[in-house]
Amino acid sequence: MRLPAGVRERVAAVHCGAALPERLRLYDGWADRYEEDVAALEYRAPHLAAASLAFAFPAPPAGARLLDVACGTGLVARELHRRGFRCLHGVDGSEGMLERARSTGLYRQLRRCVVGREPLPAPAEHYDAVTVVGALGEGQVPSTAVTELLRVTKPGGFLCLTTRSNPSNLRYKAELEAALAELERQGAWQKVLAQEVERWERATSEEESTQGTGYISGVVYLYQKCPVPPLEEG
Repeated sequence: MRLPAGVRERVAAVHCGAALPERLRLYDGWADRYEEDVAALEYRAPHLAAASLAFAFPAPPAGARLLDVACGTGLVARELHRRGFRCLHGVDGSEGMLERARSTGLYRQLRRCVVGREPLPAPAEHYDAVTVVGALGEGQVPSTAVTELLRVTKPGGFLCLTTRSNPSNLRYKAELEAALAELERQGAWQKVLAQEVERWERATSEEESTQGTGYISGVVYLYQKCPVPPLEEG
């Protein structure tokens, strides 16, 4: 099945290595069609990430404070809301995307922040969970931003991250996984899950397709910040 007209071009434009101001302008312009386009791509990351986080969470999540980094139009928030998360904050570098996210009514707070270029607008150890779904990739949020995500997470809190495994993102994925492993070696967090998922989304070119399937694969990572609270007895 062919992708609708323009989807390939819009996806390619935001991943083409343009300078940051131009990339943010492209995201602003994409905001109105973004959800339609990712639906055509059968993009599964928001659902998979939210399900992984909800499964790992030790308590009913309604009171948990969660930061959705690079929140886009609010796709992750919708999935989290279905699973009982109610105290959602979001940040994104694109005002156009934030406007669409605001219209969902799912976020208690939304702020503009270009992650990797400036600190997150939150104090240390503020959130019970942090998500970055879809933005950890070549030309997007740098892998070095992971330490800033950790800073705002409470000890014992969870960080849910995703990245793609298509050929043009493999260099970035290797850098990211090296950074994740180094933080684990340092005792900053411990890995709960690293799940490679086939048919993550439809490929936009044959070169990006996994073994000719027409899809690319991706990964969900789930970490828990140390020190991890001890289990309560009884």
